[in-house]
Amino acid sequence: MDRVSHTVESFKKKNPPEFGVGDTVDVHVRIQEGDKERVQLFSGVVLCMKNSGIAKTFTVRRIVQGEGVERIFPVHSPAIADVKVRRRHHVHRAKLYYLRDRSGKSARMRERIEDKDGELVPGEAAAAPAAKS
Repeated sequence: MDRVSHTVESFKKKNPPEFGVGDTVDVHVRIQEGDKERVQLFSGVVLCMKNSGIAKTFTVRRIVQGEGVERIFPVHSPAIADVKVRRRHHVHRAKLYYLRDRSGKSARMRERIEDKDGELVPGEAAAAPAAKS
């Protein structure tokens, strides 16, 4: 293994977070203020994922006081403490830039429902529970 690939491997996270485009995530970011450190939460929808390897980044968008705010996070950054997936959505595109121009009902996405084993549940069966007679 040469020096470059050895150095790159040392900076990669052992267990990178698993999420995809369209998921609603909570990104826990470490903020250094003087000699103190705190964790700040940034939650929103993942618009896109770019690059690969150590340079992999993802863009998260949320609405704050009626204004859209986007942040780009490197996946393997030591400043990223944790990424938690709140909701998974079913999307047909790799880049969701069209959400920038939409608000309200037109910005809705179909939720992806999984069982505890991680397998997809058919949408109609999960949305409406069977009525007992």
